[in-house]
Amino acid sequence: MDFATLALIMLVGVLGPVLALPSRWHLPVVLGELAAGIVLGSTGFRVLHADNGTFTFLADIGFALVMFVAGSHVPIRDPNLRAGLLPGVLRAAAVGAIATGLGVAVAAAFGTGHPALYAVLMASSSAALVLPIVDSLHLGGPPVLQLLPQVAIADTVCIVALPLVIDPHHAGRAALGSLAVLGCAAVLYVGLRYVETSGVRQRVHDVSEDRKFALELRLNLTILFALAALAVRTHVSIMLAGFSFGLAMAAVGEPRRLAKQLFAVTDGLFAPLFFVWLGASLDVRDLGHHPSYIVLGAVLGAGAVVAHAAMRLTGQPVPVAAMASAQLGVPVAAATVGTQLHLLRPGEASALILGALVTVAVAVTCGGLTVRAGLVADSSEEGQR
Repeated sequence: MDFATLALIMLVGVLGPVLALPSRWHLPVVLGELAAGIVLGSTGFRVLHADNGTFTFLADIGFALVMFVAGSHVPIRDPNLRAGLLPGVLRAAAVGAIATGLGVAVAAAFGTGHPALYAVLMASSSAALVLPIVDSLHLGGPPVLQLLPQVAIADTVCIVALPLVIDPHHAGRAALGSLAVLGCAAVLYVGLRYVETSGVRQRVHDVSEDRKFALELRLNLTILFALAALAVRTHVSIMLAGFSFGLAMAAVGEPRRLAKQLFAVTDGLFAPLFFVWLGASLDVRDLGHHPSYIVLGAVLGAGAVVAHAAMRLTGQPVPVAAMASAQLGVPVAAATVGTQLHLLRPGEASALILGALVTVAVAVTCGGLTVRAGLVADSSEEGQR
């Protein structure tokens, strides 16, 4: 990999913002980046080689940063999260139970042997996708407030569960590794909270801002990479390292300056590089060689929508319930880890991404339907956000 290749990756990565530009579409930026990688990678012209060591390592950095940002976006400190906590927990658990049954049925129907993985995928939600839809459409009302904790809980639990279910033969090892990473994240939360409440962080911030040292960014990247190193050493995906550190940061409260710096580093360089790499690593032509996996992707997406829409039985409006099915982080992580460890069959990783895209399309549509249903935030709710 050289500078010319890196320049090409960044250039084609611009396709993400271009496709996401029409605000009424509410498309996530990653769709264009994935498409660019697919066109130039294993599926298309084979200009980008996802098995290149340097490319893979840079993509791993992007993966850790993407999951860190996703964790930091979980609204742990949002008062609306506490207000709707109980119904959110119960609905997330109910969706998980339905998804478990569907996962067993889908794995048996397609003979892949991955019932637990499919269950986690269909039970998951993506706070990084749902929250921007809620904010951009100014959605509100009790059903929407109860949606926030449901999505946050499902997102968190499924991220933690994924390393355990994607490789069940090494679930015990993954469980110990996950506990080690989560334990370190808990210690980090305590340390970060002390640094915040004692005023140490503010003093460091003032010196850093005055002397242009970027100390907060440097220190947090050091912590993130150290946690990622622990995850690798304990045979756990760096996905969990990034997400758990993001949760710890969200619980304490991420400083605005640090958030802007991380946004620049992640969304400006490493996130598009990661998603282009992921697209390049997928061989979508395998779907043509194994047409049943096209059906598998559609079924996984539809199953996720059905599992979430079933919460209509608890009084949740169908558009709101179906919007909670939006997922991308967990399927992307499953496709990434499964591809790296050779745990998925040819075409199966592409099927997981296809299923995620089905849920994204449904969530975008349901956002508009929720507005038409009159579930729009009043001024008091807007002020709480």
